[in-house]
Amino acid sequence: MLEDNKSYLNDLNDAQLSAVLKTDGPSMVIAGAGSGKTRVLTYKIVHLVNNGVDPFEILALTFTNKAAREMKLRISSMIGESDSKSIWMGTFHSVFAKILRFEAHKIGFTSDFTIYDTQDSERLISSIIKEMNLDKDVYRSKSIRNRISTLKNNFITVNGYFSNNELVESDNLSRKPETGNIYKEYNDRLIKSNSMDFDDLLMKTNELLNNHPEVLAKYQEKFKYILVDEYQDTNNSQYLIVKSLSDRYQNICVVGDDAQSIYSFRGANINNIINFRKDYDDVEIFRLEQNYRSTKNIVNAANSVIDHNKNKIDKEVWTENDFGDKVQISSNQSDIAEARSICQKIQTINDSNLSDTAILYRTNAQSRPIEDSLRLNKIPYRIFGGVSFYNRKEIKDILAYLRLIINSNDEESLKRVINYPARGIGLVTINKIIIAAQKNNLSLYDIIKKHKELHIPFSSSVSLKLQNFIDLIEVFKIENEKLNAFDLTKELINKVKIIDELKKDESPEGISRVENVQELLNGIRDFIEDQKEIVDSNDGLSEFLSNVSLSTDFDIEHESEDYISLMTLHLSKGLEFKNVFIVGLEEDLFPSALSYNTRSELEEERRLFYVGITRAKQNLYLSYANSRYRWGKLIYCEESRFINEIDKDYVNMTKQADFKPISEQFPKKKIVFKPKGNLKKISSSAIKNSSIEINFSEGDKVSHEKFGLGKIVKIEGLNNDVRAIVDFSKFGQKNLLLRFAKLNKI
Repeated sequence: MLEDNKSYLNDLNDAQLSAVLKTDGPSMVIAGAGSGKTRVLTYKIVHLVNNGVDPFEILALTFTNKAAREMKLRISSMIGESDSKSIWMGTFHSVFAKILRFEAHKIGFTSDFTIYDTQDSERLISSIIKEMNLDKDVYRSKSIRNRISTLKNNFITVNGYFSNNELVESDNLSRKPETGNIYKEYNDRLIKSNSMDFDDLLMKTNELLNNHPEVLAKYQEKFKYILVDEYQDTNNSQYLIVKSLSDRYQNICVVGDDAQSIYSFRGANINNIINFRKDYDDVEIFRLEQNYRSTKNIVNAANSVIDHNKNKIDKEVWTENDFGDKVQISSNQSDIAEARSICQKIQTINDSNLSDTAILYRTNAQSRPIEDSLRLNKIPYRIFGGVSFYNRKEIKDILAYLRLIINSNDEESLKRVINYPARGIGLVTINKIIIAAQKNNLSLYDIIKKHKELHIPFSSSVSLKLQNFIDLIEVFKIENEKLNAFDLTKELINKVKIIDELKKDESPEGISRVENVQELLNGIRDFIEDQKEIVDSNDGLSEFLSNVSLSTDFDIEHESEDYISLMTLHLSKGLEFKNVFIVGLEEDLFPSALSYNTRSELEEERRLFYVGITRAKQNLYLSYANSRYRWGKLIYCEESRFINEIDKDYVNMTKQADFKPISEQFPKKKIVFKPKGNLKKISSSAIKNSSIEINFSEGDKVSHEKFGLGKIVKIEGLNNDVRAIVDFSKFGQKNLLLRFAKLNKI
């Protein structure tokens, strides 16, 4: 034993020390954000071993391998590797898999059973759907896997499913009456192949402990001390297993924070931690309320938000850190303006590396304007838990269609979309087309177009499908001569039924893909608005695709090891950054419009906001847009209720000046410019008899929503065609039509 004295206890504050010294009986450690819960868990295990508890009798359960590894390393450094390795420590799934391998024969498996990951499960379900001759567009393998996963995590067996009329009727109403039969066949196949999926590791452990009292008694005796991390994230199966194993000795310590329970969509049940006191006798509660991470203003702001939740365990987080700067809240005219203001702020934070900063958002689709602005300003960034907006599959699919319309010889784009959404043109057909193209020295598109005159042997049904595909592209080539990029793309998405295809996946990922398509349309609408400002520009598809290519060609994401982190609020849990931006704080976006049905849903959204706030160590910036595009239509937004829930003592509110085209400021007037000051400073085109005085002159310093700071070099033109050549410090000279230009004079 490396540390046989108790000097390590000096590292703890009073609340942490009390929690560590409690060795016997049930206890709950309510650990506020940044309060050192990992240290308490680690030191508690060390203290148990140093006080004579056999390491073999300790079970420590975590939610991530990373957490388990970090704790093992620290414990090993304190008590030695031998004792450390004797502790059963790991994720729920890894620990229960270990138990199941020891006891597999009792539930009809051998100890060398295979564990199916998510992809394995989906492939098996896909095969079953095909063998049952079911419509794969209705019975989507991912959706069915999610359904089965939910059933298993709620401890609902196949028999339990069929005896529950509500579950059966729910699937009938969803036009998936065969769900139960797929579930049965899937389970039978797993058993036949001596395999379990991830959910079985929990479900079979429950089954083992419930049906075999001698096995339960064995592990109750073995695990005399049980510690559970992030208890607020446990689902029903995990709760039942922990309850069963701890029943005999009740030496159980759970650590967590109800205010950070944000995973109900994964099956997490906040009531497991809320009701812990009801499950055990004489539970002792320890509150870790000192925050070591954040400034006083950030801690107090977080407290004032979470106080609005009713279903919670009372605690008052505090800190001895400095007050620091107040939380900055900014109102922006649009999401583009919001993204630009974030970039400006990042560039003014001189005492930080880029890696000290994170931008957090409610949905993945929100990354689009932020990414565009970061790229424009050449600020390196990295997306966590996902891919860059223009690299997302659904976006690449639509862009491939658009590229094919512009350039029918683009073979990669053709191969990507010729059978998406599925139109019955399979790999055999595509390979025939490729061979014919090589033989005849023609593009794939020309081969399809001329396949009849070239006598390529396709069946009549395949020939018709190929002709329909060509007709589709040809129609859009004609439409491209008449429509702008937005109208063409919207029509294409509707015609090809891409949204219908994506909506077949009802999982959170499927919903996110639909949101991404919506955001692509928003981005094209932004592009069209930008083009209005620039003299002699066009808003066609070709120009838009060039813009996308230019912005994505410079792969700024991976050029630097120092980068801004972009991620959803859910992914930020457990992380911390010196500077945090939370964007899109608008009603219907955050809180999500899907959260208004019940108090519990809205309270989870508020907990998600609390998680975001408490990631910040020194600087917290909250922002929202007064308008943004939805499906390409401009909507006006209301600031999130969460902003108004922050005590005003802890915030500074700044409002960005409205960037409105002059034609919007004076929609019923002819646009003319009246000279001011020295007439030699402005062009002779300025007209004196206007009833409206627009005070722009050559030499004026201006600010633009997208291009930032600049100086007017020249003003020329008449009436509605008055334009300004502006020299922007970062983007050079731009020739802007002033009736559309989003310019403000400084």
